[in-house]
Amino acid sequence: MTTPTQEQQKTNVLQKITGFFTELMRRYLPDPFVFAIGLTLLTFVLAFAVQHQNPLDAVANWGDGFWNLLAFTTQMAVILAAGFVLANSPLVDRLLDRLVTHVHSPRAAIVVATLVGGVGSYLNWGFGLVIGGVIARKLATEIKGIHYPLIIASAYSGFTMYGLGLSATIPLTIATPGHPLEKSMGLIGLDETIFSLPMVITAVVVMATLPVLNAALHPKAGQPVRELDPTLFATTSTGPATDEFSENTFANKLNKSRILSMVIGIAGILYVVLHMVAGGTVDLDLINFIILFLGIILLGTPIAYVTKLNEGIKTVSGIILQFPFYAGIMAIMAGSGLVLTISQWFVNVSTAETLPFWGLVSSFVINFFAPSGGGHWVIQGPFMIEAAHTLGASLPQTSMSVMLGNAWNDLVQPFWILPALALSKLKLKDIMGYTVVMMFWVGLIYIVSILAWGFLG
Repeated sequence: MTTPTQEQQKTNVLQKITGFFTELMRRYLPDPFVFAIGLTLLTFVLAFAVQHQNPLDAVANWGDGFWNLLAFTTQMAVILAAGFVLANSPLVDRLLDRLVTHVHSPRAAIVVATLVGGVGSYLNWGFGLVIGGVIARKLATEIKGIHYPLIIASAYSGFTMYGLGLSATIPLTIATPGHPLEKSMGLIGLDETIFSLPMVITAVVVMATLPVLNAALHPKAGQPVRELDPTLFATTSTGPATDEFSENTFANKLNKSRILSMVIGIAGILYVVLHMVAGGTVDLDLINFIILFLGIILLGTPIAYVTKLNEGIKTVSGIILQFPFYAGIMAIMAGSGLVLTISQWFVNVSTAETLPFWGLVSSFVINFFAPSGGGHWVIQGPFMIEAAHTLGASLPQTSMSVMLGNAWNDLVQPFWILPALALSKLKLKDIMGYTVVMMFWVGLIYIVSILAWGFLG
């Protein structure tokens, strides 16, 4: 009689933990929109019970702030829709197809999906959100035996890398002249935040270990596997297909003009070069600008871009619906003083060395209610910087702790999983059980990293 090896025992434990959380989510986790409504009501209750705010004042704050992030909502929608186009452009599509041909097993596919999602999110969070889902779907289509919910969750798990990457909102903000907190903290260069040695090491550790964890979560041989259902993406046809742009008219020649796309695309890229040469900053608008015009070039013709963009629009419907609700939640939090109270609870037990740790934990909690790096920093940043001054803590470490808490929580924040759900046509409860396990592992890495940075400097 054979006994299980140590590796098999570890795998069995992981399977049991994953099974527990998957079943928990299946039974009790509602749709993301219902989750947003529930958080809104919970925030009302906390404002009444903890801050003793007048209910009418809380409702007024909620309504007044409901559309406060409308411009930011548009930025989020643009970056996801344009990122979808870029990730599905012929050049990128061919590169992904070539990559898929070198993958032959379910666990290898899980590793590749995690890496592509992680590297993509490190470069740009919007691009990473989309390209991870695209490669996961391709792999699930081509390779038999892949547990579809897990590979989608694995691709999404790479999104946590954005907090350590080139589009990390808070580091970019505090490195930009004229940012809202410049008077209290000055400018902090990226060399002190995302490019500091502790954060570079953290990024490497996450990208080296997260794919291994995700692969270990895959069901073993003989266990049930839910493969991709091709009917999820089947299209119906009511008759012979017609190409409304096939007619040889002057209008259609313009629609299909590669010259027009190339000229306007090059003009867009030229602007980016001039902007950077002149010392301009890299912000969300510039990132959107780059993704938009790069996509126009890679798609080849104006009508090809419009057609693909129409597909991408489907990935942003949840954001358009839900972001105003989170803006309202943030308004209640700010107006009632809940953010200050939550942060104060943690800061009261902090020292100069441990403030970043408690900043990480409090940021994780607050991100359930304010799942936007920029909006999150606006309401938590001032208090954390004041606490850092009072305790003599490092401003770069404190700032990055809030950023990492945000990126850590995003693994279980239903709002940011919406694009992955739209691309995969799965439900939140299908993948959340896996992202909870991933969240525990990434949280352990971030906690160790922040504590080591705080005590070792």
